[in-house]
Amino acid sequence: MVDLEWSQAIELPRVASSATKPSEARRSWVHRAPEEQVLALYHAASASGGPMPAPWWLRAMAAGTLLSREDGFRVEDRIHQLLTRRPGWEFVPWAADGESGYWEFMPSEGGNTGNRIPTTVLTTDRHTGWIDVLPAYSVTSPAPIAVAGLAGLRARLGEFEAVR
Repeated sequence: MVDLEWSQAIELPRVASSATKPSEARRSWVHRAPEEQVLALYHAASASGGPMPAPWWLRAMAAGTLLSREDGFRVEDRIHQLLTRRPGWEFVPWAADGESGYWEFMPSEGGNTGNRIPTTVLTTDRHTGWIDVLPAYSVTSPAPIAVAGLAGLRARLGEFEAVR
């Protein structure tokens, strides 16, 4: 029964699929319910041992590496502010179940390189910089590049945008 409850807790309404920024996609129960309740349900649902679909910030909170959901929202919003000021970046609100959206650099798709998947910026709980970049590719997904926070992303954007 807990698995069903968790599934409903992370389910996004259809309106979220047309979101143009992360804050517009935060419509599920995990985004609005009291943090203590969200964490308690997450712990109960993940007690079975398998990986649970969940937003990156919730996994980080459960691991004790992120203090609050609001801190996670702030990371997403700052990435969005940085990338949308630059031409070619688009926010994609539909991600894997429970995950936050991500950003794609559209000029890196096709073009001279022939890449079929554009450079992608994702939020992550893999490290405390909270940002991963997947370089553009065609066949096999490359290993994510860990970025040292917003300052690291800002410093390396030229490098990431060079693939066209």
